[in-house]
Amino acid sequence: MTDQEWTGVRQRVEALGASLHGNEVFGALGHKWVLDEPLSNAELAELEAQMKVRLPAEFRSFLARVGAGGAGPAYGVFPVRRVQGRWRWEGDGSELTDLTRLAEPFPEQGPDPKLLEELAAEQPEEEDFEETEEFDDAIKAWDERWDGVMFNPDRTVGAIVISTRGCALRDWLVISGPHRGTMWSDDRADEVDLAPHLDDDGTPMTFARWYTDWLHQAERSQPRD
Repeated sequence: MTDQEWTGVRQRVEALGASLHGNEVFGALGHKWVLDEPLSNAELAELEAQMKVRLPAEFRSFLARVGAGGAGPAYGVFPVRRVQGRWRWEGDGSELTDLTRLAEPFPEQGPDPKLLEELAAEQPEEEDFEETEEFDDAIKAWDERWDGVMFNPDRTVGAIVISTRGCALRDWLVISGPHRGTMWSDDRADEVDLAPHLDDDGTPMTFARWYTDWLHQAERSQPRD
């Protein structure tokens, strides 16, 4: 999506915010239909220089034409802001983004399914322990092993957490590698590996498609006068 194709999107979001039924859209009570101000060319250049990577074109033009974050799918698009001279994304789970590794290619595959299957089979069961404290210690140790595999930082290099759907379910935007510019769902809190968002025809969703699909659906959900 070019700069021109984002024309009118900010105004459409603002119109939804002014609607009597706008807050009935899922997540609206979180982002409140507020968009941060767009970034200037100088700010974008500084952001990319600090991250040592050029952002995907659709996301870059969104930041420049629509806003630096705010109203969007689910609880909104995490805003990118300069804090004490350094740029970062802010939101629930944003600390999962490794800003020092955005230039590395996003991995083609996640954890070995066989390893996950073996770990799942070893999950402690409370009825196997005589003392509650013993079970608590065992499940804590198992959780650490599970998280060490499922939430290994290597899984999400080259991507940023861009949004949350609540309950530790999130969405990522791939910045580098073969999947650059596409959106991925993160349901690891439900023991499911990251997976690409797909169009109806199975095509991986880009950032612009992900955002504008949400906007269109939000507009369609509003009652007609």
